[in-house]
Amino acid sequence: MRILLALLALLLPSLAQAADLTLEGQATQGGLLIGRTQPGSVVVFENRRMRVTADGRFLIGFGRDAESTASLEVTLPNGTSIRQDIAVAPRTFDIQRIDGLPEKMVTPPPEVLARIKADNEAVRKVRQTDGAEPFFTSGFVWPAQGRISGVYGSQRILNGQPRQPHYGIDIAAPVGSAVVAPADGVVTLAHPDMYYTGATLIIDHGHGLSSTFLHLDSMAVKLGERVKQGQRVATVGATGRATGPHLDWRINLFDIRIDPALLVPPMPAAN
Repeated sequence: MRILLALLALLLPSLAQAADLTLEGQATQGGLLIGRTQPGSVVVFENRRMRVTADGRFLIGFGRDAESTASLEVTLPNGTSIRQDIAVAPRTFDIQRIDGLPEKMVTPPPEVLARIKADNEAVRKVRQTDGAEPFFTSGFVWPAQGRISGVYGSQRILNGQPRQPHYGIDIAAPVGSAVVAPADGVVTLAHPDMYYTGATLIIDHGHGLSSTFLHLDSMAVKLGERVKQGQRVATVGATGRATGPHLDWRINLFDIRIDPALLVPPMPAAN
């Protein structure tokens, strides 16, 4: 009996912790986790305080080159602290070679550098939005239908010159094909013509999570508009630096680049 009581004494704290902190999703490079804890808790992930919903949900994510472990600390309303090291699974990414791009799009001329800097700053600023409404609880669907022509994390070599990894997923489709909201949200950027990405749309899904849609042909929503999952928001195009019509869909948790493919089921087969 004494041995049984001693074992229970050891198990009770871990059982209580399991009840006070759960994580759903894929703990891998490019992955997003939805956590749940007691309402009113304080959540700190990798030294950043994360927003917690009224019912205790929060988001954490891992970039393409995330380290093998990430630290999470949850302080419950009663002051109890739960610390957890999360093992982050590594991935192997593809190398893609793209030739034939106009040289000015690979190495932009000096006169457009100010424009590129302004574009980047506008996107960076919008991605810092920490909206309180948890639109992401709607879940995610594919924003467009078509062949997957580019994947998250791939290293691109443009005209023989290595560039930064690709942080989205490319969906090849004809110009004018529908682009729908993958989840509920609010439009935080609707730019008609950025140098690299052409017509660019960003939808905030709450708590720092956002979707970005690049190379659009047209947009059907305006800045500040609330959208519902499945609502038509734009059409596929080939604007900016694009070799053909496609949608480049990206997801960010603030400055952490998330793999969109991990949030949706497999692309439906073409009819």
